[in-house]
Amino acid sequence: MRKLAKPALKRPPARKAKAAARAPVPIGTGAVNRVSANTKQSTGRWSAGVALSTGGASRYKLYRPPGLQPGERVPMLVMLHGCNQDADRFAASTRMNQIAARAHFVVLYPEQDHLSNPQGCWNWYDTKSGRAYSEAARVMAVIEQACLKYPVDRQRVAVAGLSAGAGMAALLATRYPERFKAVVMHSGIPPGTAKSALTALRAMQGRRATAPLPATPPTMGAGLAPLLVIHGTVDAVVDVRNGRAAAQVWADAADARAAPERDVQRGKRYAMKVTDFKHKGSTVVTLAVIGRLGHAWSGGAAKQAFSDAKGPDASRMVWAYAAKQFRK
Repeated sequence: MRKLAKPALKRPPARKAKAAARAPVPIGTGAVNRVSANTKQSTGRWSAGVALSTGGASRYKLYRPPGLQPGERVPMLVMLHGCNQDADRFAASTRMNQIAARAHFVVLYPEQDHLSNPQGCWNWYDTKSGRAYSEAARVMAVIEQACLKYPVDRQRVAVAGLSAGAGMAALLATRYPERFKAVVMHSGIPPGTAKSALTALRAMQGRRATAPLPATPPTMGAGLAPLLVIHGTVDAVVDVRNGRAAAQVWADAADARAAPERDVQRGKRYAMKVTDFKHKGSTVVTLAVIGRLGHAWSGGAAKQAFSDAKGPDASRMVWAYAAKQFRK
């Protein structure tokens, strides 16, 4: 969204047939779909739906892992795509469905309506007009329908997003804190940084201060869910200062202090610097700043738009973080 008439992500090139073949099978075949890319195939059910709310109709897609038992309730991870993406592309890029097949959880992919934004961006920034809040309510209607229609344990729901999706994830978590056990922002902008399209442009460049969030330390009861922030040092679309600001404003609200930064290197993947922010010994915010990563899902599928296979596996990081919160 260079101009917020444009997306917070660059327009992807046309996908080659080979890359397109890795995406989940289109809806409408009635078949159980193959959902993995470049690895051993895992089966599961990939379905489409529409949720109705006072804000209108919202489309979504949902992955159910194999082996679900009658009466069983499993965790759900809500994945919010970036601009010029949809559920199919985001699932193919992140390969989150493969992890869900192994770890046994549901993945929900709400989709932005192109009538609401021509580039398919979530309008996370438009709080001055109230449009962002209306959109957040529509996403919550999708989440509620998924909890009612599918075998979801509503006490174990986490939300993650990329770029504009990260901004919407943060907005959801601050407006509906009781609904989420964990939040993940990948290459996004913290809430309270922009109020309109104009201010969002400056925010993307790291030139807007972030307003403080209401103080809600864990000892106060139901407050903000723990946050994981993932951001690349060479992100030319959303400046890395936004990632650091998101971690700090969340930590301040939770009365958390930063522990010493540590270096993490996994094989030949990009190195990252990780900082935990703790409140009375409990980690409530984790910031992972990844060297050489641009505006792309870290460790995503090769040859997919907005995906960098050389980075640490963000999908594994997201699930590990959410699963840890679910066990508390």
